[in-house]
Amino acid sequence: MRDHNYFVYITTNPARSVIYVGMTNDLPTRLLQHYENRGKSKTWAGKYYCYNLVWFERHQYVTNAIDREHEIKKWRREKKNNLIEDMNPNWKFLNKEVGAWDYLE
Repeated sequence: MRDHNYFVYITTNPARSVIYVGMTNDLPTRLLQHYENRGKSKTWAGKYYCYNLVWFERHQYVTNAIDREHEIKKWRREKKNNLIEDMNPNWKFLNKEVGAWDYLE
């Protein structure tokens, strides 16, 4: 049986003042896309420079990941902050840990 990987993730801008919740099956590539779209108003994450990963979780089934993404998007900001801080108390940018590219020096 094939192992599937779907990720629900939260990114933030360099000042950590705006967050974006998303879902993907290729987290490193999606983060690179967010980075390449920075400053471009055609995407929400790009418009607000949300390319720094601060939280993620893996799901085996796409339907579970979609449901979780929708659940988190409905939450108030405080609850999203608590979710991030449970895994990542200092809001460290985790891009290199999941993608191994060096665009955020």
